[in-house]
Amino acid sequence: MSKGLENQRFKLDQLFREGKPGPLRLFKRNKAIQSQHKTLRMLLTEAKNTVFGEEYNFSEMIRKDELEEAFQSVPVSSYLAMKSYWQRAYEGEENVCWPGQISYFALSSGTTDAASKYIPVSDKMLKNIKKASARQLFHVAKTDLPKDYLTKNYLFVGGSTDLEFNGNNFSGDLSGITTSNIPVWMRRFSKPEPHIRNQKEWDHKINMMVEQAPNWDVAMIAGVPAWIQMLFERIIKTYDLNTIHDMWPHLCVYVHGGVSFKPYQQSFDKYLAKPLKYFETYLASEGFIAFQVREQDKGMRLVFRNGVYYEFIPFNEMNFDSNGDVRTGASIINVSQIKPDVDYAIVITTCSGAWRYILGDTIRFINTDKFEMVITGRTKHFLSLCGEHLSVENMNAAIVALSEELGHEITEFTVKGTIQNGHFGHQWYLACDEALDVDFVKTRLDELLKEANDDYLVERKFALRNIELTVLPKSAFIDWMEQRGKLGAQNKFPRVMNDQLYASWLAHVKQNSALHVDA
Repeated sequence: MSKGLENQRFKLDQLFREGKPGPLRLFKRNKAIQSQHKTLRMLLTEAKNTVFGEEYNFSEMIRKDELEEAFQSVPVSSYLAMKSYWQRAYEGEENVCWPGQISYFALSSGTTDAASKYIPVSDKMLKNIKKASARQLFHVAKTDLPKDYLTKNYLFVGGSTDLEFNGNNFSGDLSGITTSNIPVWMRRFSKPEPHIRNQKEWDHKINMMVEQAPNWDVAMIAGVPAWIQMLFERIIKTYDLNTIHDMWPHLCVYVHGGVSFKPYQQSFDKYLAKPLKYFETYLASEGFIAFQVREQDKGMRLVFRNGVYYEFIPFNEMNFDSNGDVRTGASIINVSQIKPDVDYAIVITTCSGAWRYILGDTIRFINTDKFEMVITGRTKHFLSLCGEHLSVENMNAAIVALSEELGHEITEFTVKGTIQNGHFGHQWYLACDEALDVDFVKTRLDELLKEANDDYLVERKFALRNIELTVLPKSAFIDWMEQRGKLGAQNKFPRVMNDQLYASWLAHVKQNSALHVDA
């Protein structure tokens, strides 16, 4: 090797070790940025003759040299802003926000803007979701899995495939929509069977899966952690097993998403005889956003070339008010401008007719060369009554640490900001089936939150006076979700309660005061 080539190799190695974008990384980054530009142009071009496209003059916009800048004339939207357009599409009108008629609407739990949300899912979006799902399965299969992994069963614990039809289109959980459209090549290996997938009553559906469990050889399972845990518990109890591997010895992969898995990790371990490979996925009702490429990755990579154009709003007081609503004139950037270790509210434009739509999640890039990110919370699911700026990420970290210290599972929790006698406070509710020393748990949780968040530490010395805590069995959380018709794969327990939800929750807690397990 010549001295010149040796020096060049040394410089390249040094760049990669230091995490700087060497030629290969820079090439991939530029390809991603170019891909986003093409995606935006495609979206505007295809939708230029829709009601929305004509209203915002997409035909003129796509002639601009600076396309991304021109696109910023379209206002940032929320569900309430898009609802009037999407309602017209739901009623069967064509070419409203996306060409043609929308075939599917995903029913989202809607804990912030509305009691329930109907999110359009176009045929093109459904095709892109399938493609992204296949890409993730391909990456999973590339790991050191057994050679016969691909010949085993894949269990998808999702919503009902028995979709509602209003005469114009179908609606239901996104997981039900996608599961009812499983590719032909996967149907042979996919479980549960169609008659079980169709079930709408969630508890009955779980029981049917428990009954069929001995007939399956499951290697991979996918679903929201709370419901997978419920399935494991019932299988182990029904068949008097020690672990789930006594039933499914080849189970080796769990694909999860929707909520942070960290609070569930401890409880999952006790159901297993051997460790699983965990892969996180970020599949929202509005589109497939990101997935974990490798088991050792700390985050998920944004999915490009899937009909979604991404923008980001730094999640700070300059851009958002105390209610989590975006301010007029907020600073908005695209993928070429992202920085590491900054919390962003994610804004998407999609091939289903969502235009500059605030998804509601906050994310943080931990690797900007690979566009690798983690979900840090929700724009409206955080507490900042008096400047404590407590995020869901802070809460998850504290609950995980608390659970590990206590040696007991705390898989669900929620918190409500309160004002009593002019003093700010937090009212916590934890799910645990063991008797706990509530005063100790409250004190330790408070200490862990102080360690996680400096603003919280400061406000606890001054404005934030009242910290209260109630321990309830896990069933109390599940029962409340069932009462609200929110028991199912797409629904998550709200980590931060708004006033409307809290009234319902408080009534439920008072009616079931005998269920308290406080020591």
